[in-house]
Amino acid sequence: MQSIARANNLALSATRGRVYGPLSCEIGNGLTVVSGEAGSGRTSLLLTLAGRMKQSEGELSVLGHALPRRARAVQKATAIAGFHDIDALEESVTVGAAIRERQAWLAPWYAIVPRVDDAAVRRVCLPVFGAPGEPGATPMPPADTVIWDLDETQTALLRVALAMLAAPRILFFDQVEQLQSPEARSALWARLDALSRGTATRAATAVVASVAAPDTAIWAQLGIAPAVIAITQSGPDGRSEHGDTPLSLDDLILERA
Repeated sequence: MQSIARANNLALSATRGRVYGPLSCEIGNGLTVVSGEAGSGRTSLLLTLAGRMKQSEGELSVLGHALPRRARAVQKATAIAGFHDIDALEESVTVGAAIRERQAWLAPWYAIVPRVDDAAVRRVCLPVFGAPGEPGATPMPPADTVIWDLDETQTALLRVALAMLAAPRILFFDQVEQLQSPEARSALWARLDALSRGTATRAATAVVASVAAPDTAIWAQLGIAPAVIAITQSGPDGRSEHGDTPLSLDDLILERA
């Protein structure tokens, strides 16, 4: 297994006490699942691994970059999707408009980003949504579809497709259980696993996803076996290295690249 991230006694504390950790683990290529109930700090852990939040204790290296010192390098090599209030989609805009906005964000300031038609949507979404016959393949919406009209699987996969426009080496997806139906979660797991494996024409992207509890029955049906990192709920055990006045989580957010 080629290691993409190593953590040694990694922990995060904030104003209300311990958020997660201490945790020591190694993450490799493929699909990795961080499992933990609400309050376990899994969202903050994923943001730390993605270089978007700094830990308060321990050592962390992602893609050979020490965090938080090399946060910008990690941010440029990773992408996030499924995070509440971070990459949420504006429900009143169309799929084409959402893709064009993301492309404009990634393009040089002087570039002219063309209108996104159905063919452009297919180019962006096909690797994520999958072609007919592929595991978890989901119909791609036309460019003029309003996001409000997407089902939960299409919405989640569109968020992934927008994140993948940055061509990340690692994709982080938070809270798979936000897809409530087993069928929707099955499709999402299948597509995340497919991204982590790659194809003859597309390089693999390591995927780290979080979920409240392992979807073992769904994984068995799909024939996938992700590596699982289980974390437990952290209690308010008090202090961090910042002494009597631990920082708030907002203070620990790192500037995005």
